Parts: sequence; C-alpha cells; structure tokens
Amino acid sequence: MLEELLIFTRGGLILWSSCRALGGAALKGSPIDALIRSCLLEERSAETSFSQDTYELKWTFNNDLGLVFAAVYQRMLHLLYVDDLLAAVRKEFSQIYDPKRISYDDAFNEIFRQLHLEAEARSEEMKKNKQVIRSRPTKISNNKKTTPGSRDTAQDSNGDSGNGDSDGGSGKERSKPNGNTKVQENRVKDNSHAHTVVVKGKENGDPNDGAFDVSKLQMLRKNKVRNNDGARDVSKNTPKPNQKKPNQKKNRIWDETPSDRKLDFTDPADKRGDKVIDQVDLNQGTSMMDKDDAVSSDEGEEDGEENAGAEQGEKNDTASTQKKGWFSSMFKSIAGNNVLEKSDLQPALRVLKDRLMTKNVAEEIAEKLCESVAASLEGKTLGSFTRISSTVQTAMEEALLRILTPRRSIDILRDVHAAKERGKPYVVVFVGVNGVGKSTNLAKVAYWLRQHNLSVMLAACDTFRSGAVEQLRTHARRLQIPIFEKGYEKDPAVVAKEAIQEATRNKSDVVLVDTAGRMQDNEPLMRALSKLINLNSPDLVLFVGEALVGNDAVDQLTKFNQKLADLSTVPTARLIDGILLTKFDTIDDKVGAALSMVYISGAPVMFVGCGQSYTDLKKLNVKSIVKTLLK
Repeated sequence: MLEELLIFTRGGLILWSSCRALGGAALKGSPIDALIRSCLLEERSAETSFSQDTYELKWTFNNDLGLVFAAVYQRMLHLLYVDDLLAAVRKEFSQIYDPKRISYDDAFNEIFRQLHLEAEARSEEMKKNKQVIRSRPTKISNNKKTTPGSRDTAQDSNGDSGNGDSDGGSGKERSKPNGNTKVQENRVKDNSHAHTVVVKGKENGDPNDGAFDVSKLQMLRKNKVRNNDGARDVSKNTPKPNQKKPNQKKNRIWDETPSDRKLDFTDPADKRGDKVIDQVDLNQGTSMMDKDDAVSSDEGEEDGEENAGAEQGEKNDTASTQKKGWFSSMFKSIAGNNVLEKSDLQPALRVLKDRLMTKNVAEEIAEKLCESVAASLEGKTLGSFTRISSTVQTAMEEALLRILTPRRSIDILRDVHAAKERGKPYVVVFVGVNGVGKSTNLAKVAYWLRQHNLSVMLAACDTFRSGAVEQLRTHARRLQIPIFEKGYEKDPAVVAKEAIQEATRNKSDVVLVDTAGRMQDNEPLMRALSKLINLNSPDLVLFVGEALVGNDAVDQLTKFNQKLADLSTVPTARLIDGILLTKFDTIDDKVGAALSMVYISGAPVMFVGCGQSYTDLKKLNVKSIVKTLLK
C-alpha cells in the first residue's frame, strides 16, 4: 500500500500531497525531510531508493520545471509499481503545471486515483504472468541428456567420421560397440556431470582433449638441466674480469656552508625546558588558522577551465554532428530549444569523472557525483549559445560547493565559550588509523587554542603504542600545557574520564584527548574506542585522515562510523563529527581525499594540517578546492 505521494518544487513548496488531498493517515517521523537532507542536498539524487525507519522512498524529477515527485511506502511491502506510477504522475502533472499556481488538490485528485489503479492493475498482471511462467514444466532437450550408451555411440560416431582429426583420441582409445570396457565406464563416471557440447560434429567432453603429455614435461626438464650444466661449465672456464669495488655513497652537500641550526629539541636546556619553550613561542608566530588565505593563481585556473570546457565542447559538438547533422545542432544551440538527454550528457560527464579520479577522488564517489549531476540536468532546456560541456561544468561546480560547504557551524571557539559558561570543559577526541599524525596535529590545535587565551589540557589516552605518552609529554612541555597521563596498559576510557574530572577541578577550558591509532578492521581497539566515546560523551569527535589516500578514505570512514554505530550502548549512536586532514602540503593538486571523506560521512573538514610546525594548521578553502578539482 502506498503511504504518500508528494509533489513539491526545488524551493520546498508543496504543490500536492496524497495524504492531504485524499485524506490519508499522517506519516510517522519526517521521511521526506530526511530524503531532502540526506539525498537531495548531498548530491545523492541518482540513487534508486532511500530508507528511513520503516519507510522506503523513491523519487523522480522534472528538471525543466524544477519539480520533485516522491513516493513513500512501507519497506516490507516491496511495491513493484512505484516506478511506473511516478513516471505516469510526472507526465500528467507536468501537463497541468502552472508556475503561478500553488495548489492542485481539486485538479489532480481524480487523475491520481486513475493512475494509481492502472499501476496496481499492471503490477498484478505482471505477478500473474510470472507465476504462470514458473508453473510451466521445464523441458530438457535430448542432446543435453547423457547416458553411457549414448555417450559411447557419440564417441564412436565421432571417431569414425573424424578420419583421424580428433585432438587427443587414438584408435586404441576408441570405445567398442558394446561399451563394456573399463575405460569407458570410468569416463562416464568422471564426466557424468558435464554437459555434452557438439561443435562441428565433434564432442567436447573427452578428458584427453587438449591434455598436456607428462612425458613431454619430463623431457623438457631434463634438457633444461643439461643446458644449465653446460652453461655452468663454460662460466667456470671463462676467466672473470677485474671487478672494481663499488663507489660508496657520499653525503650530499646542499649548500657551500652547512647550517648550524639545532634540529633536535627533545633535550631541554634545563629540567623544565623553559628556554626551548620561549624559543618556540617567539619563532613560530601566529597560527595559520587566523589568517585568511586568498585563492592563488585564479587567472591560470580560469584559463585551464576555459580550455577544458572548449575541449569538451569540441568533443560534444563532434558527437552531436554525427547524430543530427551540423546545421540542425547549430540551429538548436542558437535557438535554445535543445532538451538535454542522458546520452547528450555522457561525453562531458565521462571527461569530468576522469578528471576527478586523477585528482585522487575515489572512483565510487566520482561515479555517484556524475550520476547525480546527470539526474539534475536531464530534461532541462539548453540556453542559447550554451555548450553542454559548460552546463555540465557549472552543475558539477555547484554540486561540489554544496557538498564541501558545512551544513552546521564549525566555530569551535564559540562552542568552547558556550561550554565555559556552563562550567564544563570542551572535550575533543582525536581518532584515526595508524601513522596519520594524530598527536602532532593535536599539538597544533592546542597551540591555536592557546593563542586565543584558552586553557588547554592534554589527555594521554594512547596506552597501546610504545612512546605515545612520551611524545605527547614533549609537546606539552614545549607548549607549557598540563598533561594528564596514567602510563601504559590502562583502560583509555577510564583515563579520559579522570582527565575530564581533573580539568573540571582545575577549570580548564578545553581537553584534547589523544587515542591510539587503529585500523578500521581491528575489533578490540574499535570496541575500546566506542567505550571511550560512549562513557565520556565528548563535544567533538575528530577523525584524523591523510590527504594522500584515495579509495581507502571511503573504507576508513565508512567502517569507523559503522563500528561506532554497531558497538554503541545508547539508542542514538555517536558518530564522527568532523575531519582533520593531514599532510596537505604533500599532495600538490591531488585534493580529492577531502571530497571523498566529506561525501561518504557528511562531516565537514574542520582543520587542514599543512606542515611540521605548530602554526601549520589551516581552514579548508572550499572555493579553492573546487577550482582545483575541476582544473
């Protein structure tokens, strides 16, 4: 049974609802709102269906009119006529649609009833046809039915008619007319499960056909051994030339005068390390988080985009010329009456998909993005003097901006002051896989918070990796920040809880919790992480990921969120809230990992690590990333 069919505009205006017009029961929850938030706004509109609680939702678009048609039904019913009904409703409603009209309750009620009955009747007829087809007895052809007698007869006939042309058979191996030999019985037993296939009058079922002779293999091995022995004797008799010792590698001198700069800061000048700390504070300066970086090389990027658009346009023009002729395609581009079809969009989308993949975007994400853009453009009318390639490029740019722009506020400083007014410390937990730089970037965040006159405390909850506590202790000593530690082999959830209690007593503003690196498939460590998050309820869960990864970014974030949801002890599971991208200075223009992570998780990129000093922490410049992806 169909629960609701809703027709609304892209701007959110509801034009017609089956529940409102026909008096149906109201839906539990807000499945349509969930569809808009999770699919339509996140560029997942190319997916076939969406599940929310006990409901299943399907939808279609009329992009030329800017309309959305959504159907809601119970997930357990598996209604087969929903797609057919949506297509019929879209066709009929588009004919009576008027942009100035906002209600269609009277005009569309009878039309929908008729379309609904017709769709249900077609679905019932299809079910009956399928049942009739299944109930028919399946006929087994005689040539596929193999018996010992028939197999022997086929072998005899093939042997007689082949005139010695069979691949592996010989006169001695041919079966006798009575078929009583042991060789024939063994062949029938071994190959009774195989189908008899006749090609050019010969039967392809003989196990000796195409078999390799073992005696030939042994002969080849003997010859190879002899040749190797002969080669060894020749090499022994041949005098060896004088071999020179390889040159040892020398240290490369980059400059004429080597630098006397001290690189090892682990040894403080005194026990407290005051001199080292003063030097760090004086030299490092303001964090890049507080600097507004403008997009560089705009002109070059725009030129690259124009050249790429011209290349796409030339390819697309060539394809359209072959289909419709040069004059008709030129006339339609001038008149602006060309309605976009999926086949028209495929060449430009294929170029965009390849470009995104070269920028390190996961293949699955690039494919979904192109499908979503195609779904949003299909049926639209192309404007005058407008190329299809430029239209697709603009739609993709808008989609990428919509995905990468955060849906909520990511102002951590404001959230810290709000928690301070409540008398509680703001707790941030850093999670991620091994070796991505969690501890280093935690120290960068601490340095940035400290510059805003906030008191910060570090919690050493990586009780698994050797040296993790000492590493965090070094950062705390250099930044003059207190650290809470309990050593190794302790429960990290308990350590984090005690650290938060200590911060509350000392009236610290922020607690930064360092956790052990773990692979997404490590069940014990993922269970420990879920316990830490559920027990302490942090204000922010940051996933630290490398900007170098491609397809693995999707797997990491998906499994992290899945494990946190599965192992959660509360009804509403706590998932990843934000992303910190590290090693961003090593990837040049391969910035696709940011898009892959945001698309798969829905969490915004809150920090970007771009160096090895404490100041090398930036905000993500969304416009710059989009330009780089499409360059």
